[in-house]
Amino acid sequence: MGLLLSSDEPPAVEIRDGDGLFLIACEHASNRIPRLLDNLGLPTGDVRRHIAWDPGAVEVAEGIADRLDGTLVLQRYSRLVVDCNRSLELPDAFTAFSEDTRIPGNVELGEAEKASRVAEVWAPFHDAIDRIIERRIAAGLPTVFVTIHSFTPVYRGTPRPWDVGVIFDRDRRLADAVIGNLRQDTGLSVGVNQPYSPADNVYFTVDRHATPRGLPAVMIEIRNDLVAEQPGQRYWAGKLASILGGAEINSEPATGAVA
Repeated sequence: MGLLLSSDEPPAVEIRDGDGLFLIACEHASNRIPRLLDNLGLPTGDVRRHIAWDPGAVEVAEGIADRLDGTLVLQRYSRLVVDCNRSLELPDAFTAFSEDTRIPGNVELGEAEKASRVAEVWAPFHDAIDRIIERRIAAGLPTVFVTIHSFTPVYRGTPRPWDVGVIFDRDRRLADAVIGNLRQDTGLSVGVNQPYSPADNVYFTVDRHATPRGLPAVMIEIRNDLVAEQPGQRYWAGKLASILGGAEINSEPATGAVA
């Protein structure tokens, strides 16, 4: 292993191959922190909070992939180590302050420390997605890219009214189908580019992998109290798998995409 991860620690990325149309990624699947970083100076209670990961997201992503025979790519270390859904040029790639919590292990982080986190956590995740997509393109297989997240019901004291959010940029092929189907359930509050939008710099993974290749893509955020337990996780995995699997998607590269 490298300088950060010991030989008995799991690799940063987990891949479960499938033969279906969908490639499903979960950037914040785990709150694991490499042993060397000593919990980044945080008490265990803070590492369990949403600041360290997206609770419930991995179970939903796994459930969708299982139902659709999709390929699944999971990041197995906390976003507090390095956020795989952020450009490395952004300060919150190695955030020193998350919501209301100071992250001691990220304060005055040196360039060598950042480089080891990128090499052993951030880069393997994105390299894996690139390899999968390029392999599928070479085989002539259409690919639809979906990232799964969860969000906290209250952020910095402000309640969030949405049950689920659909995040997208200029390419709306998949987003419009998902939004339309979700809105058929009148009991749901559906956020359209809420609680985040690409303007919040949260669309990095999709923009890095799907946008240049013209792949239909969407980012889905579920309120994390709805997926805190198995019944909610199964419900949302089934609901989203049904919506995604039934969507009529033009999988031809979007206009202007790089071939």
